[in-house]
Amino acid sequence: MLMLPNLLKGGGKTVGIQEAVQLANQSQGIFLDVRSQDAYKTGSIPQARNVPAADINSKLASLPKDKPIIIVCDQGRDSTRLAGALRKQGYTGAVALDGGLKNWLQAGLPLSRKT
Repeated sequence: MLMLPNLLKGGGKTVGIQEAVQLANQSQGIFLDVRSQDAYKTGSIPQARNVPAADINSKLASLPKDKPIIIVCDQGRDSTRLAGALRKQGYTGAVALDGGLKNWLQAGLPLSRKT
């Protein structure tokens, strides 16, 4: 029963907003926004890199294996699945932002608009 939430989320590790910010600040983690390029342009976490989920496999070589990768989507579903897939491919620092950009906004944290 205790593992049921993790199984439903696709096996990826999730972190809350505070832990994600600490990973970025203290461990040089990167925020990886996996939403579409159009969604990314409307607003994303400052300093986030955009690699749409559909393109992730072709961009793996550009991702660091030695740093935390905080994956962000709209609500946390896609990012959790992708974090699990990346961890299986050796990206041991891959985690998903719990609740995605929705929780980031609810916490009153800033967005950066890209042009």
